[in-house]
Amino acid sequence: MTTISAMKALVAAIALGTLTTAACAQDSASTPWELKTDMGYAYGKDGKLLSYKMGTNNAGLLLKGAKRVPKGTLFFLGQNGQLYMRRGPYLEGDGSFMFGAQ
Repeated sequence: MTTISAMKALVAAIALGTLTTAACAQDSASTPWELKTDMGYAYGKDGKLLSYKMGTNNAGLLLKGAKRVPKGTLFFLGQNGQLYMRRGPYLEGDGSFMFGAQ
């Protein structure tokens, strides 16, 4: 797997894990992601969420070609089960989620 696609998979996995956890919550309030140091998260080609214990041996290789996720990025699963990301507004003026349940 190339470094760029590995980072895309990592971002996708993190988003998927967060969305799955948030969907199980009773209230619709936002919750922070709980990412752990030295762990890699992947959204596999088969749609499974995977986590990997990472070391420092290949850290430079992992970061080569990687891109930071811009602030203000929303990740979500579509009705078709595909993972999407959206840049742009997703909060109302009062801080509530624009796309929440009515």
